[in-house]
Amino acid sequence: MHLKRIDDAFNFEATAEDGNTVLMDGSKAIGGNEKGIRPMQMLIAAIGGCSAIDIVMILKKQKQEISSFEMEINGERESSKEPSLWQDIHIDFILKGNIDAEKAQRAIELSMDKYCSVSKTLEAAGAKITYSLKLN
Repeated sequence: MHLKRIDDAFNFEATAEDGNTVLMDGSKAIGGNEKGIRPMQMLIAAIGGCSAIDIVMILKKQKQEISSFEMEINGERESSKEPSLWQDIHIDFILKGNIDAEKAQRAIELSMDKYCSVSKTLEAAGAKITYSLKLN
């Protein structure tokens, strides 16, 4: 991973070994220009990406037809603490398609409880992670 500052404030571009990039920036409150995702937002986006890949992989192996896959991820950080870590994270998995509800629920459980390294990393840091499934 390579990180490069791209303006005179807090805007950075991260480039992975494969050349893919993502922009990060600070909020206007600290002098940023909000031209990218904030680092702590990136963490909960990462839990979404990690678990989504797991779930799609599991459901594809089970021949489930996913026509739409979305997530709403909400989190609350510790107040009055430095550093202010993620304390509570809730993920709504919103799936549509010809998908068996039990298989979808089991795929989510496998990802969140066993496979998703990001969720395990956040849990190790003290975050409580909950989730729910909305199907069709």
